[in-house]
Amino acid sequence: MPEPDRIIRSRTVLARTGLSRSTMYRKIAEGTFPAQIKISINGAGWRESDINRWVEDPVSWRPRREGD
Repeated sequence: MPEPDRIIRSRTVLARTGLSRSTMYRKIAEGTFPAQIKISINGAGWRESDINRWVEDPVSWRPRREGD
């Protein structure tokens, strides 16, 4: 059984990727970095698996399509 995907917050994402906050949000707007998902009214996070995929190969990372 696969391990459940964790949701991680921006501080953890920034530490793992080495990006600045402004660079991370610029890359999200460009579509070259995983977008955050809403987890509450005022909270958002990232799927850990998406960040791990980006860290493994940031140059060729693309968002997964439905059904991938």
